[in-house]
Amino acid sequence: MAVVIIILLALIFIGYFVFQKTTGKIWFSPAEKYRTIDDEFNAKRKNRQDEIDKLLGKIGKNGLDDLSEKDRKRLDELSQK
Repeated sequence: MAVVIIILLALIFIGYFVFQKTTGKIWFSPAEKYRTIDDEFNAKRKNRQDEIDKLLGKIGKNGLDDLSEKDRKRLDELSQK
């Protein structure tokens, strides 16, 4: 019985290192990976601009009165950065 457990553990251990490339990418890599600090900055700036565009699109369709209080505060925060 102990021999079977040792063999199973050895197979799992060997399998882990054989398939480490695929398992490492799935389990241990972050969802979004930046290459440089500039890439991270540009991605954040783009996300902020997209959010501003979405809020301004709401204003363009329905007017400023249609924005919720939360949307107005968020637009003020984003426009100050």
